[in-house]
Amino acid sequence: MRLIQDAAPPAPANASARAPGGVSSAPQRTLNNRTILLFAVASGLAVANAYFAHPLLDVMADDLGLSRTVAGLIVGATQLGYGLGLLFLVPLGDLFDRRKLIVGQSVLSVLALASVGFSQSAAMLLGSMAAVGLLAVVTQALVAYAASLARPSERGHVVGIVTSGIVIGILLARTVAGALTDLSGWRTVYFVSAVLTLMIAFLLWKALPRQERSATGLSYGRLIASLVTLIIEEPVLLIRGIIAMLIFANITTLLTPLVLPLSAPPFSFSHTQIGLFGLAGVAGALGATRAGRWTDRGHGQRTTGIALGLMLLSWLLIAQLDRSILWLVAGVLIIDFGLQAVHVTNQAMIYRVRPEAQNRLTAAYMVFYSIGSAAGSSASTVAYAHAGWTGVCALGAAISLIALLFWAITRKAMPAGATMPLQP
Repeated sequence: MRLIQDAAPPAPANASARAPGGVSSAPQRTLNNRTILLFAVASGLAVANAYFAHPLLDVMADDLGLSRTVAGLIVGATQLGYGLGLLFLVPLGDLFDRRKLIVGQSVLSVLALASVGFSQSAAMLLGSMAAVGLLAVVTQALVAYAASLARPSERGHVVGIVTSGIVIGILLARTVAGALTDLSGWRTVYFVSAVLTLMIAFLLWKALPRQERSATGLSYGRLIASLVTLIIEEPVLLIRGIIAMLIFANITTLLTPLVLPLSAPPFSFSHTQIGLFGLAGVAGALGATRAGRWTDRGHGQRTTGIALGLMLLSWLLIAQLDRSILWLVAGVLIIDFGLQAVHVTNQAMIYRVRPEAQNRLTAAYMVFYSIGSAAGSSASTVAYAHAGWTGVCALGAAISLIALLFWAITRKAMPAGATMPLQP
């Protein structure tokens, strides 16, 4: 197990980590509160681009004369692009200047968003949405870059803040998209986001430090293949990746079928009301920033156990939906807090093991996330069809229990360096 070292001696405390070959692979740490906030806002906007379409599928289909089957492919095309981006774009940050990559992807996102707004056919729309998803992975590059700039003793805290920006971006995407569509049509959503993304790209170009090209000695093909090697060689990545797979399967088990009971009697909520309901998760996302601090202080395992226990407890509340909507609200707050606490802790731990491979660590970790999200979404749909909301809650509780047991079993297998506090 390779444990992270802040700098090669006798360099000063703020010196960059060294990659094999002696060339700086990480920029000088120049993080301040303003830059951290910029990372969070940029990450939130980038990931929101991939979620704007979710509440707009019907109006997009009607405007372009698409069938509901084709409209359903809009989200699928975005997810496909995002998955490809995780595998083939995010790892590039371990080879090239992350600043240039992030700004370049942001500028290309502007073009993709504009293309969505100008789409006049199904082919153009689906291709443009796939491009939006592909480039939205700049979110993960931003997380890895922020982690590399942070002091080791503050890395968890910084990752927590940026991750909260991502969560808020996802949660607000539905509400903002619905509001702008009601005002002036669905195309406005993408034109406005294109302008905002261009502004963010300019701010990132001005604020982020330049970075020397890494000397990892890997070709692009070997770089991508090394994702598998990292999973095999780094137990922290494998264990935390499996936990991520389980917790994201857990949350999509809740969110995927949620619209069905809320849109039916006795609630009969509109799509706008259901979208606003999702904002209940913002409080949990903001609260989870504390998880990064706890991990920095060496309490990552304890934080994980408590958070997984809370996720299991939340299903007892969520199952009371037929009694009162307030039980569901409370359950969503708790499960979202638990999810983000574990997610932030996972990232803070894996970023300690390979300073020269943080982008690849991010890509590999997010592959587990994607598998879990897809599995939870599919399984919950089947559960609801056969056993209703009770079946969904039973499935969610079972996944939570498996995650908690897996954490307990593998807790002692985690290397000490992944959990002990690091000094600046």
